[in-house]
Amino acid sequence: MSETVFDPGLQPERTLLAWRRTCLAFVVASAVALRFTVGSLGVVAVIVSLITAGLSAAAYFTMAHGYRRVHRALTAEDRPPSPGVPIAFACVATLLLGATCAAFLVVSAF
Repeated sequence: MSETVFDPGLQPERTLLAWRRTCLAFVVASAVALRFTVGSLGVVAVIVSLITAGLSAAAYFTMAHGYRRVHRALTAEDRPPSPGVPIAFACVATLLLGATCAAFLVVSAF
């Protein structure tokens, strides 16, 4: 198996870097949401923030593992794997973050 770069445009590497930026943005958004919601939601905000950050990290590490599999598949002329799991992690993290912000708006309105 060759360890040379398969794609001269480095598409798998760009995808991994994009996932890294996206997951980092989720972690930062989680920290910002925690900062604003901890006063009104308390422990629930902390728990949701930790879960969201954990899901973001899981999405990144799953995607990094997927990148290695894609690289091996491309150099061995196999079929690349599907990136469904990291996308699911990112979706759940986004939904949790949105639910936390919605709960903050409801609680702070009263």
